[in-house]
Amino acid sequence: MSKRIAEAFKNGKAFIAFVTCGDPSLKVTEQLVYGMEEAGADLIELGIPFSDPTAEGPVIQGANVRALAGGVTTDKIFEMVERIRKNSQIPMVFMTYANVVFSYGTERFVKKAAEVGMDGLILPDVPYEEKEEFDLVCSAYGLDLISLIAPTSHERISQIARDAKGFVYCVSSLGVTGMRSEITTDIGAMVGLVKKEKDIPCAVGFGISNPEQAKKMASQADGVIVGSAIVKLCGEYGADCVPYVKEYVRKMKEAAMASEQEI
Repeated sequence: MSKRIAEAFKNGKAFIAFVTCGDPSLKVTEQLVYGMEEAGADLIELGIPFSDPTAEGPVIQGANVRALAGGVTTDKIFEMVERIRKNSQIPMVFMTYANVVFSYGTERFVKKAAEVGMDGLILPDVPYEEKEEFDLVCSAYGLDLISLIAPTSHERISQIARDAKGFVYCVSSLGVTGMRSEITTDIGAMVGLVKKEKDIPCAVGFGISNPEQAKKMASQADGVIVGSAIVKLCGEYGADCVPYVKEYVRKMKEAAMASEQEI
């Protein structure tokens, strides 16, 4: 496991924040990383925009469109990560799609990501059965390929858990990313199946948008992941979004940590 990713889960419940790189600009994305770290985020997921993000709901799809229209490229994102690493050691993973990695060249992409200081990679459109070609390259360069499990994974959960690296991304709801009024999945059961196979942190994502949900989900897992609610603030406030996102992250981290006091 990446040393930095392990650190993210060391101080109680982890808060993992997602942003789409380049929305509203890469300059603002860089400031968001620093701001979210100050506000208590333990790990940052950097979304590399893609023209057909199948796992995303309208909020993150819109951010992808805006970022690409603004001229964001994978190389420019790598340059931004290099700048961030001069100022921060916060754990960071890329979240993107297989096509983005393929078109850049899988080995070239993974090697570069490791060189600039990334800790892991999430590819939501690559099923467990097809992850080996990416996993081998990631392992060679010391990058954790993060596994996802969904409420429908059932008997595959133990299989996925056995090979998991970094942390396990527990998908709380079926369908695409986005804010949900209620999350009904038995996250505790999913986490239990993972832990039975391997002692690895489990973080819950998809649909978490308010402190109550963050507290509830954190009580059943090792961390919570929030994307759409943060990306929505970026879309709403544009270049002025940093203070709003900071305040939101602070509240969500507090809620996640509050869940520990009640366990």
